[in-house]
Amino acid sequence: MAEVTDRPPPGQGGARHRAGPQGRPRHSELRKAQEMAHTAGNTKIAFIGLGIMGAPMARNLLKAGYDVTAYTLETEKVEAFVKDGGKGAASIAEAVGGADVVITMVPASPQVEQVVLHEGGVLENLREGGTLIDMSSITPQTSVEVAEAARAKGVRTLDAPVSGGEAGAIEGVLSIMVGGDQETFDAAKPVLEALGRTIVLCGPAGSGQTVKAANQLIVAVNIQAVAEAVVFLRKSGVDLEAGLEVLNGGLAGSTVLTRKKDSILAGDYRPGFKIDLHHKDMGIVTDAARAVGAAVPAGALVAQLVAALRAQGDGGLDHSALVRGVKRLSGENPDGAN
Repeated sequence: MAEVTDRPPPGQGGARHRAGPQGRPRHSELRKAQEMAHTAGNTKIAFIGLGIMGAPMARNLLKAGYDVTAYTLETEKVEAFVKDGGKGAASIAEAVGGADVVITMVPASPQVEQVVLHEGGVLENLREGGTLIDMSSITPQTSVEVAEAARAKGVRTLDAPVSGGEAGAIEGVLSIMVGGDQETFDAAKPVLEALGRTIVLCGPAGSGQTVKAANQLIVAVNIQAVAEAVVFLRKSGVDLEAGLEVLNGGLAGSTVLTRKKDSILAGDYRPGFKIDLHHKDMGIVTDAARAVGAAVPAGALVAQLVAALRAQGDGGLDHSALVRGVKRLSGENPDGAN
């Protein structure tokens, strides 16, 4: 059975249950908080990858009290992390040496293979008994291969991709779908709780990536539906802001609409999650579905629309830029007002 950790957002929920007389924390809860802080302070984490998602995630680990050493290819990002109180490394070997836990957050399977499996990578430098948590979005098969290679080195692994975008990473409220064994999951849970709100063990190695593929399928189809609704409403002369507000209050409402509504209205497609990356993920979805004989007709169509948008030069924009693709199909200038 899947195990779920669902904690309230920072500063919300649960105060009445945790407080003793006069609102003071109960002794047991205070002791637990102190023990967690002690554990964090004694756990050394190497964080590989400081991109749009990785950088705020690494900073949230710092805020939780962990000893974090970061490495990424862009030295300026490492320097910025050091200014925020973290430690920096000039190589994977330097970052991983002495670490208890290594977290990787890189773009795709080839980068995970390079960072983890190749010469000078994580498995060559992480101590026996250490834990590797790959939070990248990659193919389930790559996660299985990493787990097998790690097992031969005496390293525990979890594949733990995330959903929630840049905002969720900054706020520390990501949804984390995990593949691996129960013991490793339980041991790594305090680390994951510094990064996310909903944390679910979905099954053995590769399961987290399979659930992430399903997540990306749902998100892509949802964004495409929102994009079509936006163009339809505006071309019909409806007050677009009012229309989206009322839609989001009913059954058509979604996290996608909540997160993307204001930026779509403003025509602001600065990337929280790039079209390029969703294109990669839709390839994972369609390949994985084909492998198990699952039909994904809507997903296959949206995968083509995402690919077309990328071919039109919009790959570096946020995936909400699917609105631009619908505008083009409707005979409009994609740079025109929403």
